[in-house]
Amino acid sequence: MSTLTLEYETLARAVTFLKDSLTIHLSDGRIVSVPLAWYPRLLHGTRQEREQYELIGDGEGIHWPALDEDINVEGVLAGRRSQESRQSLQSWRDARL
Repeated sequence: MSTLTLEYETLARAVTFLKDSLTIHLSDGRIVSVPLAWYPRLLHGTRQEREQYELIGDGEGIHWPALDEDINVEGVLAGRRSQESRQSLQSWRDARL
């Protein structure tokens, strides 16, 4: 089994959203888009909550304070979805009500 290894550091520069996707604009000029369904907290967050993000580690990751969500750019490039359990997600959703 092979493992993805990045040859250089690729950083997030900006984040945008379409109806059902997250788009990350990267420092090397690429634009990567993934389904919001990969990150349920983003999917269930409001538009305003999604738009209030912070780049962390100079863009190594993205943090949404209102959603308590963190996404690592390397993980997105490797195709990794959220690993949050259904139980944890449900507890988070219940607490929001």
